[in-house]
Amino acid sequence: FLLSVSINTMTMSRSYPSRKASLLSLLSVLLISINISTSTKICPTFQRIKRPSSLASTTVSIASAAMFPRGGGAAKLASSTATPTTTNAPSAMLSSFLRTVIDAQSHLYAAAAARAVSIFGMYPVDTIKTRMQMKQGDAFRMGGLYTGVTGSLVGQVPYGVLTFGSYEIYKKSLLNRFPNVKPAFIYALSAILGDVTGSGWLCPSEVMKQQLQAGIYPSMSEAIKGIWKKGGVGGFYQGFTGGLARDVPFRVAQLTTFEVTKSLYLRAKQRKSSADDDSVSLSSLEAAICGAAAGSFSAAITNPLDRIKTLMMTDTTNAYGGSVAACASKILKDEGLGGLFAGVVPRVGYIAPSVCIFFVTYELVQQKMKKSD
Repeated sequence: FLLSVSINTMTMSRSYPSRKASLLSLLSVLLISINISTSTKICPTFQRIKRPSSLASTTVSIASAAMFPRGGGAAKLASSTATPTTTNAPSAMLSSFLRTVIDAQSHLYAAAAARAVSIFGMYPVDTIKTRMQMKQGDAFRMGGLYTGVTGSLVGQVPYGVLTFGSYEIYKKSLLNRFPNVKPAFIYALSAILGDVTGSGWLCPSEVMKQQLQAGIYPSMSEAIKGIWKKGGVGGFYQGFTGGLARDVPFRVAQLTTFEVTKSLYLRAKQRKSSADDDSVSLSSLEAAICGAAAGSFSAAITNPLDRIKTLMMTDTTNAYGGSVAACASKILKDEGLGGLFAGVVPRVGYIAPSVCIFFVTYELVQQKMKKSD
């Protein structure tokens, strides 16, 4: 509830001081959600789940290179543990975060490489999507397809580490505080909170990337200077609420759709193999395929929010009002309902290939690292 209030306040606040105060409020809520227990004692939840393809272990494959991949090494995500502590001081939280990252460094190295390759490989499609959402003529022109890719990589790769680490902290804290709540719900909520936390890092690079893709600035250095001159620090968080308004519903739709897809696939696989329920599970490749299907569907239904986010981040004249509601209202007034789905084809087409590129790269890097060890 508090999280929703903070986001809504930021959406409605047009002045930078108000947004800054709201952002601080949002970050406070996130810290409070970490401080919900007096220790980081971890419940043995994975012993309670019969199928190895649990939501926690497949969240990685769901997102694979579409919005945020936590990597293809699902088992690493599920099995990471932390040394129990007896304090919730900020220093203890930071220590827990760093310990989580260090314990999963092999997974994170492979995920970072896979993320970088998938972003670079599919970046032209993302640029075309941005042009179509901004209603620019000749969206398929060859020039400038890779403009802003460096800034995107700088933002996305550390974002993966930050989101993974915070996801683990949220998960452990929530599992300890609410032992009777279904683990699947805890994993989903932790994934959402992890995305929200990581958005604080990601937003500035997204603003620069989209303004470069739109042709507002010719280079990264010019973008940094221009954004700083117009809005200071707040300029790099232009459209922050639009990003949250897109990412949270996307994550909910993605996780839900993935679970439905996985369940249907497992039932079909069980009937075909005539095996008992407990022995049927998804392979890594099957999880990636289900994740690609779930991600593509989720991308389609959240495209209106993605377009709002794009317009908010590239709106240098405040033509769209500076809030999610004002932007949506202007799109509907000027373009009708169809305007909300501009760029839906490249957005959906971006997901499945990204998952495949991510999955293949991740496995190759993991195998290379194992051989070197």
